[in-house]
Amino acid sequence: MSSMLSNRFHLPTLFACLIMAGIPFTAALASNTGNGDKQAQDILRKADAIRFPQKSFETNVTITTRTAEGNDETFKYRILSRGNEKTLVITTDPPSDRGQIMLMSGRDLWIYMPNISQPIRLPLSQRLTGQVANGDLARANFTGDYHPKLLRTETINNQDYYVLELTAVDRSVTYHRVVYWVNRSNSRPYKAEFYTLSGRLIKTCLYQAFAPMAGIVRPTRLLMKDALHQGEQSTLKYNNLQVRELPDKYFTKDYLKKLQQ
Repeated sequence: MSSMLSNRFHLPTLFACLIMAGIPFTAALASNTGNGDKQAQDILRKADAIRFPQKSFETNVTITTRTAEGNDETFKYRILSRGNEKTLVITTDPPSDRGQIMLMSGRDLWIYMPNISQPIRLPLSQRLTGQVANGDLARANFTGDYHPKLLRTETINNQDYYVLELTAVDRSVTYHRVVYWVNRSNSRPYKAEFYTLSGRLIKTCLYQAFAPMAGIVRPTRLLMKDALHQGEQSTLKYNNLQVRELPDKYFTKDYLKKLQQ
């Protein structure tokens, strides 16, 4: 009985304390919600900093896609990124695609092709190759593209993870919704599930092969598994990642013409 009375009068007591302190109850709730959002933002920001440097950097990526029939297809790219807001994705292999360059500025993306005089506008969500979308290479910026929410924590293989729900800030970003697992002890990304506007899971990404790159330990391999077509997957391998200064002139049409020559 005493336990029931204690529970019964706990909430009014809270009201009284808030009123005496001059704090409206609704304001207290809003403050608590804000703290939760801030925690999710901090988790996401730290994981982003592990995935890629927040300053200008250069890296090479090899993407190998395996079809359901077991056939492999390989593409190679050179990436120049300036603060995750300006990016060049330069195709280096196969030779038939060499000279194709994607330029991202903010969330605007164009492709420049040697035989076409004018650039072509592309959506970030469009498939580049296999299970890899344009935005997966051109704009790896979860912090700037999504509103994070902390859903829960999970333990997997004796490791504790935050599970975040990322909701797109608008329809221009690569995915409408992402569920994202981040290691609680070291902020390393573990897994991401990508969903369409209708709520359909389209693919899962596993962050693997952590190794020192550009000063800290980062994932050097991403495994993207198609959720709609069993057996189809793409592997992204990053190498030679280095922080370097990249001036604004690199991200202009004139510089792209030089790269295509």
